[in-house]
This record gives sequence, structure tokens and C-alpha cells, in this order.
Amino acid sequence: MHSITNNNWEMHKAYQILFIASLLLLPPFLLNGQYSSADSSIKTIMNSHKVVGMSVAVVKKGQLVYTQSFGLKNQETQTSLSNSDIFRIASISKSFSATAIMQLVEKRKISLEDDMSKLVGFIIRNPKYPETPITLKMVLSHRSSINDSQGYFSLDAINPAKNPNWAKCYNNYAPDSGYMYCNLNYNMAGTIIEKISGERFDKYIRQHILQPLGLYGGYCVDSLDAKLFASIYEYNADSAKFIPSPNAYAARSEEIANYTMGYSTPIFSPTGGMKISATDLAKYMIMHSRMGKANGKRIISRRSARIMQTMISEKEQYGLALSKSNKLIDGVVLTGHTGSAYGLNSAMFFEPNKKYGFVVIINGSEQKYTDGYNAVLKKTVNSLYENIILK
Repeated sequence: MHSITNNNWEMHKAYQILFIASLLLLPPFLLNGQYSSADSSIKTIMNSHKVVGMSVAVVKKGQLVYTQSFGLKNQETQTSLSNSDIFRIASISKSFSATAIMQLVEKRKISLEDDMSKLVGFIIRNPKYPETPITLKMVLSHRSSINDSQGYFSLDAINPAKNPNWAKCYNNYAPDSGYMYCNLNYNMAGTIIEKISGERFDKYIRQHILQPLGLYGGYCVDSLDAKLFASIYEYNADSAKFIPSPNAYAARSEEIANYTMGYSTPIFSPTGGMKISATDLAKYMIMHSRMGKANGKRIISRRSARIMQTMISEKEQYGLALSKSNKLIDGVVLTGHTGSAYGLNSAMFFEPNKKYGFVVIINGSEQKYTDGYNAVLKKTVNSLYENIILK
């Protein structure tokens, strides 16, 4: 009897060890019972606003510690949102394009000081300042003096041979003397990635950024699993209803069939067309917060990471597809980018020194703003900061 008791005790201890070991193997966010207050807080925020659904992810001490989804993926079918669902993240996409440019700079295939006319293949010059070159760095920092008045989904908008009104694409001030946020800048940058690398833009991003980091996503709708797309909704304040925005995931098969390398690139929207989950976007964010390295892979050099995170426009606090803000969380300076399109709002912001950060993606909400940010988004980031980072 005594030996049986000892055996039982040894077995009990063995099970305890196995149980603890199994817990250690679990992803950190599965152990987040201590973060239940974050769940409750976000549900309260959503109940106090009109919101379709939201996916969030939090990085703490350089590790993904929390990822959760709330609300609906699809209103019509009442399908719940899950952590594996992917969204068109809008302008956060610009950072993927800038990261790719920095990879090509590191390989000395291009320079940030290169003339855009040389890179794009037709004249990129402000007609009011014809002797002043517009450089790649000016384009990536939105200091090019270029605007979106003629559209940005085709290079025809700014090509003198295609658009008789091309001169309207340029502002009255000299290149590098002012700032204006411009989507055409980044669709041109995507074209340059294609011309210099010899790889189609969406395939370059997948092979040189997404795959090394072990992420699922991309710019080409047709190459992704449509069952994972989180429907996006635009809020109509007059009817107080959410209207579906199917164009967010419009197929590009016809355009791809007639594709011209180095010119048709804007169909993938390098400026805003990345589709990815909040969880995988947070893993990508870890790479930037760790100065270019994650998942055991160096995606860009520390120098390139610093260049992207260094502010060029002081007033706007914008670098190369990454900006700084102390208004998302009052008194805390974060680095990142927001996105807004088709009714979606997104944010990816991190603190590079303390190695924490947040990803919030909302697939439809009322468009009320606080300090320049979607009110739901700002409240959610602050809730995650208080309930996870400060604990």
C-alpha cells in the first residue's frame, strides 16, 4: 500500500511537470487570463459606439501577448470575427512598400536621393520648379509637392503622355519645402520596386517580407483565400446603417491578364492594398520595433529601420511610411501608421525602446474622431495600454 501511494505521488508529480511544460509551449496570448479586463473594456467600448467588428493584438516586451477578435466578420450572415480573418488594412500598407524600397537601397540597386524621373521612366517634375529634381526620399516622406487631385490608381494621372492635366498633380510649393499626404507617391514607389527588382510587386512583398516572417497575407486578392476576408462596412449617418464595401476586395484577374510590368503596379495599391490579420500585422510590427529583425530573420538593416523611423517633416512627424504621435495615448510617443478606407479604420503603433505595441483593425464603425483619430480606435488603444502594458 505504501509503495502504491509513492507511485501515485510520483505520477502526480510527473503530471504536474508535464502540465507546466505544456503551458510553457503555449503561445503567450493563450495564457492571458490576467487580460480579461481588456476583453471587458473593449466590449464596453463597442457597446457604447456603433461598431461591426474589431481585431486587436498587443506586443509586450517584444512578444505577442494578446490577440482577440470581437463582433462580426459579416453582418449579413452574422458570422463572428476570428483572429485568423484578414482585412484590407489601408494606409498601413505604405510601410510594406517603404520596407521593400529600403531592401533595394541596402543592395545598392537604388538610392533615396535618386531622381524619380529616372526611376519611373517618364518626367516627374513640378512644372513650377522644373529644375528641382523630385527624389525617392521626397516621395516616401510626402514632401514631393505631388497631390492626388488627378487620382492615384493609375500612373496615367501624372504621366504627361497620358493626361493633359498632369500639371495639376503638383502643388504650388517647391519639392522638399512642404508636406502633403499623397497616395500617388506610394503607388509610384511600388512601380519602382517592380522595375528595379524585376519581380511583380505583390510577389516581391510576399517573397522578401511576408514569407521570411512567416506571415499570411498579400496585395493580390486573387492569390488569397477569400473565405478569410473580413467584410468591410461604411457607416451611413443619415440612415444609421452600415453599407457593405465589396470593392475593398475587388478581383484583379482581368487587369493581371493585361499587366505591364513597371507600370500597371497601382492595381495592387502599394499605397493601401495589403490584406493581413491583426495577429500577423503585429508580428510584422515586432520586426520594426526590433529595428528590422524578427522570426530569426533580418528583413532590413538597423540603419534602414532608423531611417524609416526618423522624422523628416517636424510638424507632421512623418518619416518614411512611419510617423510619431503623442496624441493616440496622451503623453506617450508612439511610432507607426493609421489606415482608413471603405469604412475600415486601422492602427499599428509601437514604442521601440520599451518594445511594446498595438494593432487595432475595425471593419466598420461610426466615423467620430478625437485628436485626429477614430474615436473607437483611440479608446481601444488606450484600453489595451492600461489593461495590458501597464499591468
